[in-house]
Amino acid sequence: MSSELLIHYRPYETRIALMENGILVEFQLERRARGSGLLGNIYKGRVIKILPGLQAAFVDIGLEKAAFLYVDDVSGGEKEFSRLLGQASLGADDEEVTENSTKTTADFSQPIELMLYEGQELMVQVAKEPIGQKGARVTTLISLPGRRLVMMSIVNRMGVSRRIEDEEERKRLREILESLNSTRGLIARTAAEGATDYELKAESSFLDHLWAKILNEAEQKQAPALIHQELDASLKAVRDLFTDQVDRLVIDDREQFEKIHRFLAAFSPDQTPDVALYDGPVPLFDAYNVETDLARALNKKVWLKSGGYVVIDSTEALTVIDVNTGRYVGHHNLEETILKTNLEAVREIAYQLRLRNIGGLIVIDFIDMEKDFNRERVFQSLKDNLKRDKGKTKVLPMSELGLIEMTRKRTRENIDRLMRRPCFYCQGQGVLLSPVSICHQAFRDIEMAACDYPGQPLTLIVHTSIRDLILDEGRPALEDLEKRLKRSVFIRSDDNMHTEAYTIEPGIPKPDAKCR
Repeated sequence: MSSELLIHYRPYETRIALMENGILVEFQLERRARGSGLLGNIYKGRVIKILPGLQAAFVDIGLEKAAFLYVDDVSGGEKEFSRLLGQASLGADDEEVTENSTKTTADFSQPIELMLYEGQELMVQVAKEPIGQKGARVTTLISLPGRRLVMMSIVNRMGVSRRIEDEEERKRLREILESLNSTRGLIARTAAEGATDYELKAESSFLDHLWAKILNEAEQKQAPALIHQELDASLKAVRDLFTDQVDRLVIDDREQFEKIHRFLAAFSPDQTPDVALYDGPVPLFDAYNVETDLARALNKKVWLKSGGYVVIDSTEALTVIDVNTGRYVGHHNLEETILKTNLEAVREIAYQLRLRNIGGLIVIDFIDMEKDFNRERVFQSLKDNLKRDKGKTKVLPMSELGLIEMTRKRTRENIDRLMRRPCFYCQGQGVLLSPVSICHQAFRDIEMAACDYPGQPLTLIVHTSIRDLILDEGRPALEDLEKRLKRSVFIRSDDNMHTEAYTIEPGIPKPDAKCR
């Protein structure tokens, strides 16, 4: 399987696309704006509120919204260590930890009100960027990711990525990590496979010096303050995505190309020949057909090759995916048709979850199947297709109603929220009142307004489309209204009005106004 990493760089934004066999499978976007690109940043913060009922605290780190700190994220702990292992090591599903590792240095069984107090200053790292109306989620277990290693500031444990499957290689890496005699925890990332003793020791030493610099910076600054900023989007993509499984990196900016070369020369010189500068006349993402895949990832309805389709609809914390046969009618029997559609949908759903970076609770409504064996096939197929996803997932078996519930962890906004905003016209509802409903609602309000303006004619100002409907299909209702109110009702149009909006004024409209 061929794999390429594309980086489209502009001064105002960086777009990153991971391609597998010419198909976009992962997309990242970082814009140079306040509140973006925070993941991994280290801050000196101040606790501003303790929430005992939620076992959490709000921490001021100098951003518009206070950061959220859960009790499990205070000074690390077993849960925090597991989270870090799953997140900071190139998305490995799990990590294996050496048996002779030292326990963490704090007691994590205490309630948060006994661990923190308001006004307390502490160093935190962004573990999840602000999403929607939520502030950033932070942790006090500071981790410094390198090219091949992740250093943990508090937990003294050694881990090896489970994605490194060769037992001899795992053993070799464990021995190297133990030989470093580090006072801090280290995780060998998947990129560490095949690395020499010298390379790992040099990177460990670099991370130690970086941590010392961060501590010194924290002592000199007052909270809230930024202490350490993560790599920019281009270098972060090189560090986290440009692995041995990626054949080539292509970037369309010469300055960034040279910066990436310098970075790789220091951390992975063998990969420098695999970096190419793109200078073609057609924009990079258009040349690789990325724009088409991105447009498809923003559609609510995604068509399957068979003629079926899936509908993806998201709220703040829940995503619902509905599978339909659509135009596909099959060739033999109904159960076979449904099974084939569901299996095809599984592949597309796993792909879309990864591409769109959908997280939180996900409910998939598959087409109902009668046979338990077929339900199990769909369930196992979904689990198999999710194995390539770097996001941590948990999938429950299919219910009798054909529903599969699952969760997927994400650390940044999904594509939809990055690139779009709720419709200002319908306020994000996705639907508008029907024209007839607007007409009838306006007539009811006219009856109320008649009480405030006794004996006076009334003018209803509406959008042109609503005016046309009233004077056509709605004319009998308008005449009945005038008869009951015993006065004239004039209709005036305004093309600039929201179709659901209208205004009722006393008196006759001006002669130049568009009215009946």
